[in-house]
Amino acid sequence: MQLKLLSETNGQKTVVVVFDEGEEAVSELTGVAIRHGLFAAHFTAIGALSAATLGFFDIDRKDYVKIPVPQQVEVVSLVGNIALDKGQPKVHAHAVVAKADGTALGGHLLEAHVRPTLEAMIVESPSVLRRRVDEKTGLPLIDLSQPTKETHHGKHPRRHDSKSVRDTG
Repeated sequence: MQLKLLSETNGQKTVVVVFDEGEEAVSELTGVAIRHGLFAAHFTAIGALSAATLGFFDIDRKDYVKIPVPQQVEVVSLVGNIALDKGQPKVHAHAVVAKADGTALGGHLLEAHVRPTLEAMIVESPSVLRRRVDEKTGLPLIDLSQPTKETHHGKHPRRHDSKSVRDTG
């Protein structure tokens, strides 16, 4: 994958990540968040996948019903956020993918295999967001009752710069 800092204004950073063919997007995006200290961010992405697994949260079972997508699809919309969960950045993403016949499937993005590319725009806030498991659903939800102004371990460990770099993890 390639990563480049596009802008930085008032503590807010915009980063572009271009995933390579064959990469698993959810785990790679989580790795970017960990390596670059992303603790409060949102993102969008477009591209295509060779296969994916979406999920629909079954509230009664408190678990995701998996929706396998075992074919090439276009990512027509991928949106999500990054917040701390148990001290580590956690990616929460939803996607809509389109099949060759134009029909679409959507849901929570559990797994996504890139082919040929996936292009993500990440906008990072200078704050920190934290998740807490909701007892009713069992889901790790953003908890706004926790402080957002403090930084992780006293600082944001950043490694991105204005040059395009290959992020090898």
